[in-house]
Amino acid sequence: MSSEVAARCDAKKLVRSPSGLRMVPEHRAFGSPFGLEEPQWVPDKEHHCRRCGKCFCDKCCGQKVALPRMCFVDPVRQCAACALVSRKEAEFFDKQLRVLLSGATFLVSFGNSENAETMVCRLSSNQRYLLLDGAGHHEIEVTHISAVQVLTEGFPAGDKDTHTYTSLLGSPPSEGGAARATGMSLQFSAPGVEGVAQLKLTAGEDAHGSRKQATAWLAAMHKAAKLLYESRDQ
Repeated sequence: MSSEVAARCDAKKLVRSPSGLRMVPEHRAFGSPFGLEEPQWVPDKEHHCRRCGKCFCDKCCGQKVALPRMCFVDPVRQCAACALVSRKEAEFFDKQLRVLLSGATFLVSFGNSENAETMVCRLSSNQRYLLLDGAGHHEIEVTHISAVQVLTEGFPAGDKDTHTYTSLLGSPPSEGGAARATGMSLQFSAPGVEGVAQLKLTAGEDAHGSRKQATAWLAAMHKAAKLLYESRDQ
């Protein structure tokens, strides 16, 4: 895809929905995979939550909270339960998304190959692809990722170190916890490839701070996987 075509696909427009102003993609098919559809507007004398779409009294739906997953420009009215969820997600959009976009350096191996290549892995600006750049270039569509396994050290094998889209995702390992993320295994479908493809990212040891950056990237990707799983279920 040429840069000109890519720019047109990533173009956005400001629209006014009954729920508020939204900055949405020009082409719906190129929206962020972490986004949620805006619930249908139901005219009612009561107030409705912009996230779940249910109607409440003013007291139960009086909080205005940012809702980037629905592309709202300004904070919007949400019920107490949805406001709590949106606030928890704020860290991902304010901090961890930037980490994913900045990228980190890993040793990358594909399939069952024992040969690993040093590559920079980052999220594309439209949040739709994982881009891997080294001697070669690879792109993985985020929505085609079917499973994620966080590789850690500090736990016995098989204990609390496996996270997939088909199970409840817990908190990501961190440098300060009992387990430290050392890598990640991804399963995904790829054009022209039968069955499920796989790649493994391993954080290398060095004295230039890239290990710390890689660990932060892994934690951010774990959170992104959790949001993606949740958006598929809503």
